[in-house]
Amino acid sequence: MHNKSKEIFIRYAFLLFLRRIRKRASQALKIAPKAYQPKVVGKRGIENSANVPIASYICRPDTSFETMKTIQFREAVCEAMSEEMRRDENIFLMGEEVAEYNGAYKASKGMLDEFGAKRVIDTPIAELGFAGISTGAAMNGLRPIVEFMTFNFSMVAIDQIINNAAKMKQMSGGQINVPIVFRGPTASAGQLAATHSQAFESWYANCPGLKVIVPSNPYDCKGLLKSAIRDNDPVIFMESEQMYGDKGEVPEGEYTLPIGVADIKRKGTDVTIVSFGKIIKVAYEAADKLAEEGISCEIIDLRTVRPIDYDTVIESVKKTNRLVCLEEAWPLGSISTEITYKVQQEAFDFLDAPIKRITTTDTPAPYSPTLLEAFLPQVGQVIEAVKSVMYVK
Repeated sequence: MHNKSKEIFIRYAFLLFLRRIRKRASQALKIAPKAYQPKVVGKRGIENSANVPIASYICRPDTSFETMKTIQFREAVCEAMSEEMRRDENIFLMGEEVAEYNGAYKASKGMLDEFGAKRVIDTPIAELGFAGISTGAAMNGLRPIVEFMTFNFSMVAIDQIINNAAKMKQMSGGQINVPIVFRGPTASAGQLAATHSQAFESWYANCPGLKVIVPSNPYDCKGLLKSAIRDNDPVIFMESEQMYGDKGEVPEGEYTLPIGVADIKRKGTDVTIVSFGKIIKVAYEAADKLAEEGISCEIIDLRTVRPIDYDTVIESVKKTNRLVCLEEAWPLGSISTEITYKVQQEAFDFLDAPIKRITTTDTPAPYSPTLLEAFLPQVGQVIEAVKSVMYVK
């Protein structure tokens, strides 16, 4: 009897939650453009909602700023969301603990106080439910930001992401856009074991209709998140629990960064190292040690893994003639595998050595700290791979 009462209570609570979202959606639709209205196409073919100036949708680095400030990664997330919510009242944030608790990682700190409970919404522990609600809201003119406490939990919601959000534009013949951002941490974060340490970048990148962004620092995070929120297609935005405390400089002024453009973080001449997300720190450390031995590494941060900026990678390989890919993911079907195929297809004659790939081991993530160290890519592996393509012992 107790279990039945509990079940009834949970169903009632969720029905109230659904009613709240429907009310918010109906209110917003009075001022929001219909998702199936004709769109004005601006520069670079970026579609624009009728209620926002075209110029504001163009993703470009802002070089006009003069002053910089230092913030944490979590603050970059919060600033990006807050700035966009001030700019467009159709944007709202929903997820577990995003409101009253200021976010599980404090990435939405202060947002409930500023925007209120109608736009910063705490959800039940029901990823499939609120992923579906937000997808429907996006189809009807709103612009949701959905936070998963970790992308491991997005597996519960993946049907809505893959079969509805990603496919709706194609299935409607281009009439219905789904402007939505699914964001949260990905991959390992210490001893969280097999079910809480998975990297799903390549899973989502495999699906047409999605864009997948994995920044590695506060500057890229803020600029790319703002662009993701403005985008009229569904975007997967992947962070890291181990990066939220990282500090970095960002401009004081407004700026966005283009989706699908890699960044050369360090110039080099001997070998190209391609990576993304927090594991790129391993590449930096390895490059520092290799520099002491006279080996110059060029490090490319993909930043976006769908679409991938192949041109930047290929041009670098044409210069260095060697490539090492570093990725925190399982090896089969990884982003590294795709880059390897593309480079050998378009720059084979420029390669002086076989391409090397460094990933996690092909196993579930272990809990044991010693086994976890063996599971994850390490600095020594990068150094070994670079020396291998350099034919240096």
